[in-house]
Amino acid sequence: MLRFRHPLRLLPGAALALAGLAAGLTACADADADVPAGKTAVVASFYPMAWLAEKVGGDDVLVRTLTRPGTEPHDLELTARQVANIEDAGLAVYVGGVQPAVDEAVREHAKGRSLDAAALVRTLPPPGETDDEEAHDGVHHREASYDPHLWLDPSRMAAVATALGERLAAADSGHAAGHRRRAAATAAELTALDRAFHDGLKTCARRDIVTAHAAFGYLADRYGLRQIPVAGVDPSGGPSPKRLAELTRLVSATGATTVFTETLTSPKVAEALAREAGVRTAVLDPVEGVEAGSSDDYMTIMQRNLRTLRPALECS
Repeated sequence: MLRFRHPLRLLPGAALALAGLAAGLTACADADADVPAGKTAVVASFYPMAWLAEKVGGDDVLVRTLTRPGTEPHDLELTARQVANIEDAGLAVYVGGVQPAVDEAVREHAKGRSLDAAALVRTLPPPGETDDEEAHDGVHHREASYDPHLWLDPSRMAAVATALGERLAAADSGHAAGHRRRAAATAAELTALDRAFHDGLKTCARRDIVTAHAAFGYLADRYGLRQIPVAGVDPSGGPSPKRLAELTRLVSATGATTVFTETLTSPKVAEALAREAGVRTAVLDPVEGVEAGSSDDYMTIMQRNLRTLRPALECS
C-alpha cells in the first residue's frame, strides 16, 4: 500500500463585519450516497475545500470529502470508491501539492472538471527543508514547488470562493445565480475576516511565531509575521537533537513567549521545545480538518487563531 504525504476581542468596526460569520458546515455525503436529483456532486479533497464547496454550493450541491474528519490530510490514501467518486463528480475541488494521491486521481479521472485552488492565487515558495524532513518526506516535497497551505490566508480563500462560484455556475447553469450569489457572500465574509486579522495584528510587540510545522507561511506573509517552524510542510518530520537545540536558541533570541502546537498531530516535539526554552504552549490550528461532531468551522477556527495570536505576540 502506498502512503502519500506531504473570547475574539474585536477591534472597533470589526464586530459588525464579523457578525454571523460562523455558519456551520452541513454534513458532507457518504461516499456511497446517491446524488439527489437536481444536485451537483462535488468532491472536495479535504476540509477547507469542503467548507468552501458547502458555502458556495449550498443546497444545490452534494459534497463528498475525501479526507475523513479528524485525520491528517497529508496522509491520505484513496480507495477505489473514492477514485470512482472523483470520476463521477461534476466538479473536484482541491489544493494541488497537499495530497499527491488526489492530484494524480484528478489528472487521470477529472480532467476539465476540477478546480485547483493553488492555480488561482499567488503561491509562496516552499519553506526550507532540514535534513530530517528530507529523510522523512522527500517524495512529498518533490511533488510541490510551492507552499500549498494557502487556505490560511482569508484573502486568498476569498479569491478561490469567487472562482468556485463561476465554475459551479458553468457546471450547473440552472442554479448559476445562486452559486454566484453565495460565492459573493462567502468572499465578503472572508474579506471581513481578513480585515479583522489585519486590525488585530497591526500593532504587536513581537512578529515571530514558532509553529509545530510550516503551515502558516501564508498567514505570516499576509500579516507581516515571521514563521519559525519546528517541522516543515509535513508535520510528521520531527527535528533532530541538533535542530532542537538550534530552535531553543532561536526562541530565546527572538523573545518568543509561546510555542504553538496544533490539532490532528502530536504536540510532543513542540512541547519539548517549549520546555527547553522555558516558554508556554498554545494551540494554533492549521485548519486542515475538524473532529467528527465538532461545532467548529473554518470561520470559528480562524477567529480562535486570532484570539490566540494576539496575547502571544502582545498586540494592542
